[in-house]
Amino acid sequence: MKRIFLITLAAVLLLSSFTFAGAVSPVGAKGPKILKFDTMVGIPLSLTGGNSAGPLRGINGGGAPWAIADASGELRANGHLEITVQGLVLATTGSNPSAFFRGLVSCVKSDGSFQNILTGQFPATTGLASAGGGNAEIVADLSLPQPCIAPIIFVTNGAGTGWFAATGF
Repeated sequence: MKRIFLITLAAVLLLSSFTFAGAVSPVGAKGPKILKFDTMVGIPLSLTGGNSAGPLRGINGGGAPWAIADASGELRANGHLEITVQGLVLATTGSNPSAFFRGLVSCVKSDGSFQNILTGQFPATTGLASAGGGNAEIVADLSLPQPCIAPIIFVTNGAGTGWFAATGF
Protein backbone atom coordinates (compact mmCIF):
# COMPACT_ATOMS: atom_id res chain seq x y z
CA MET A 1 0.00 0.00 0.00
CA LYS A 2 2.81 2.37 0.92
CA ARG A 3 4.63 1.48 -2.29
CA ILE A 4 1.54 2.28 -4.44
CA PHE A 5 1.18 5.63 -2.66
CA LEU A 6 4.85 6.52 -3.33
CA ILE A 7 4.60 5.52 -6.99
CA THR A 8 1.40 7.58 -7.39
CA LEU A 9 3.00 10.55 -5.62
CA ALA A 10 6.11 10.32 -7.83
CA ALA A 11 3.95 10.17 -10.97
CA VAL A 12 1.93 13.23 -9.89
CA LEU A 13 5.10 15.21 -9.12
CA LEU A 14 6.68 14.20 -12.40
CA LEU A 15 3.56 15.16 -14.36
CA SER A 16 3.36 18.48 -12.49
CA SER A 17 6.96 19.31 -13.30
CA PHE A 18 6.29 18.81 -17.04
CA THR A 19 3.17 20.94 -16.85
CA PHE A 20 4.87 23.86 -15.09
CA ALA A 21 8.17 23.60 -17.00
CA GLY A 22 6.43 24.58 -20.24
CA ALA A 23 4.45 27.43 -18.71
CA VAL A 24 5.67 30.98 -19.27
CA SER A 25 4.57 33.68 -16.90
CA PRO A 26 2.92 36.71 -18.54
CA VAL A 27 5.60 38.96 -17.02
CA GLY A 28 8.47 36.92 -18.45
CA ALA A 29 6.86 36.53 -21.87
CA LYS A 30 7.81 40.06 -22.93
CA GLY A 31 11.26 40.07 -21.35
CA PRO A 32 12.62 42.54 -18.80
CA LYS A 33 12.29 46.29 -19.39
CA ILE A 34 15.38 48.12 -20.55
CA LEU A 35 13.72 51.54 -20.52
CA LYS A 36 10.33 52.86 -19.49
CA PHE A 37 9.50 56.50 -20.08
CA ASP A 38 6.72 59.02 -19.52
CA THR A 39 8.22 61.91 -21.43
CA MET A 40 10.03 62.83 -24.63
CA VAL A 41 11.63 66.07 -25.73
CA GLY A 42 10.95 67.67 -29.08
CA ILE A 43 13.99 68.59 -31.13
CA PRO A 44 15.33 72.03 -30.20
CA LEU A 45 16.54 74.50 -32.82
CA SER A 46 20.18 73.80 -31.90
CA LEU A 47 19.89 70.15 -33.05
CA THR A 48 17.75 70.58 -36.15
CA GLY A 49 20.52 69.77 -38.59
CA GLY A 50 21.77 73.03 -40.10
CA ASN A 51 24.22 73.80 -37.31
CA SER A 52 27.50 72.77 -35.75
CA ALA A 53 25.87 70.33 -33.31
CA GLY A 54 25.58 67.73 -36.06
CA PRO A 55 23.64 64.47 -35.92
CA LEU A 56 22.82 62.83 -32.59
CA ARG A 57 24.21 59.26 -32.65
CA GLY A 58 24.36 59.53 -36.41
CA ILE A 59 20.71 60.56 -36.74
CA ASN A 60 19.98 63.92 -38.34
CA GLY A 61 17.64 66.40 -36.75
CA GLY A 62 14.22 66.91 -38.27
CA GLY A 63 15.10 70.20 -39.96
CA ALA A 64 12.93 72.42 -37.74
CA PRO A 65 12.13 72.59 -34.02
CA TRP A 66 9.37 70.22 -32.86
CA ALA A 67 7.30 70.26 -29.66
CA ILE A 68 5.47 67.40 -27.97
CA ALA A 69 2.53 67.49 -25.57
CA ASP A 70 2.80 63.98 -24.12
CA ALA A 71 4.64 60.71 -24.65
CA SER A 72 5.10 57.36 -22.97
CA GLY A 73 6.41 53.94 -23.77
CA GLU A 74 8.86 51.18 -23.04
CA LEU A 75 11.60 49.09 -24.54
CA ARG A 76 12.09 45.47 -23.51
CA ALA A 77 15.24 43.34 -23.70
CA ASN A 78 13.66 41.15 -26.39
CA GLY A 79 13.28 44.21 -28.65
CA HIS A 80 9.58 44.90 -28.05
CA LEU A 81 9.07 48.66 -28.40
CA GLU A 82 5.97 50.69 -27.60
CA ILE A 83 5.73 54.46 -28.07
CA THR A 84 2.64 56.63 -27.66
CA VAL A 85 2.91 60.28 -28.67
CA GLN A 86 0.33 63.05 -28.48
CA GLY A 87 0.69 66.48 -29.99
CA LEU A 88 4.06 65.96 -31.73
CA VAL A 89 4.05 69.06 -33.93
CA LEU A 90 6.25 71.71 -35.48
CA ALA A 91 7.02 74.20 -32.71
CA THR A 92 6.53 77.18 -35.03
CA THR A 93 3.06 76.26 -36.32
CA GLY A 94 1.63 73.86 -33.70
CA SER A 95 0.76 71.51 -36.56
CA ASN A 96 1.97 68.10 -37.74
CA PRO A 97 2.46 67.84 -41.53
CA SER A 98 3.78 64.26 -41.42
CA ALA A 99 1.25 61.46 -42.07
CA PHE A 100 3.69 58.82 -40.78
CA PHE A 101 6.17 58.50 -37.93
CA ARG A 102 8.72 55.80 -37.18
CA GLY A 103 10.39 54.71 -33.98
CA LEU A 104 14.14 54.33 -33.76
CA VAL A 105 16.20 52.74 -30.99
CA SER A 106 19.86 53.72 -30.75
CA CYS A 107 22.01 51.37 -28.67
CA VAL A 108 25.65 51.48 -27.65
CA LYS A 109 27.09 48.06 -28.47
CA SER A 110 29.63 46.24 -26.30
CA ASP A 111 32.47 47.49 -28.55
CA GLY A 112 31.41 51.13 -28.02
CA SER A 113 29.92 51.64 -31.48
CA PHE A 114 26.31 52.67 -32.08
CA GLN A 115 23.60 50.60 -33.70
CA ASN A 116 20.40 52.33 -34.82
CA ILE A 117 17.35 50.13 -35.36
CA LEU A 118 14.36 51.61 -37.21
CA THR A 119 10.72 50.47 -37.08
CA GLY A 120 8.37 50.49 -40.03
CA GLN A 121 6.01 53.41 -40.63
CA PHE A 122 3.05 54.07 -38.35
CA PRO A 123 0.18 56.45 -39.14
CA ALA A 124 0.21 59.84 -37.44
CA THR A 125 -2.64 62.32 -37.31
CA THR A 126 -1.94 65.49 -39.24
CA GLY A 127 -3.03 69.02 -38.42
CA LEU A 128 -3.01 71.21 -35.35
CA ALA A 129 -2.27 69.65 -31.98
CA SER A 130 -5.36 71.41 -30.62
CA ALA A 131 -7.42 69.40 -33.16
CA GLY A 132 -5.68 66.05 -32.43
CA GLY A 133 -2.71 66.41 -34.78
CA GLY A 134 0.60 64.73 -33.99
CA ASN A 135 -0.80 61.60 -32.32
CA ALA A 136 0.57 58.12 -33.03
CA GLU A 137 1.01 54.64 -31.58
CA ILE A 138 4.20 52.81 -32.50
CA VAL A 139 4.45 49.13 -31.58
CA ALA A 140 7.21 46.97 -33.05
CA ASP A 141 9.51 44.05 -32.34
CA LEU A 142 13.12 44.90 -33.17
CA SER A 143 16.38 42.93 -33.20
CA LEU A 144 18.56 44.67 -30.63
CA PRO A 145 22.26 44.09 -30.09
CA GLN A 146 23.02 42.20 -26.89
CA PRO A 147 23.58 44.08 -24.74
CA CYS A 148 21.81 47.29 -25.76
CA ILE A 149 23.61 49.84 -23.59
CA ALA A 150 22.29 53.37 -22.92
CA PRO A 151 19.38 53.27 -25.38
CA ILE A 152 17.91 56.46 -26.80
CA ILE A 153 14.44 56.17 -28.33
CA PHE A 154 13.55 58.55 -31.14
CA VAL A 155 10.40 59.35 -33.10
CA THR A 156 11.41 60.14 -36.68
CA ASN A 157 9.79 61.28 -39.87
CA GLY A 158 8.14 58.67 -42.10
CA ALA A 159 11.36 58.10 -44.06
CA GLY A 160 13.40 57.62 -40.87
CA THR A 161 15.89 60.29 -41.96
CA GLY A 162 15.26 62.96 -39.31
CA TRP A 163 14.19 62.81 -35.67
CA PHE A 164 11.40 64.90 -34.12
CA ALA A 165 11.45 63.76 -30.45
CA ALA A 166 13.69 61.65 -28.20
CA THR A 167 14.11 60.16 -24.74
CA GLY A 168 16.69 57.95 -23.07
CA PHE A 169 20.11 57.98 -21.55
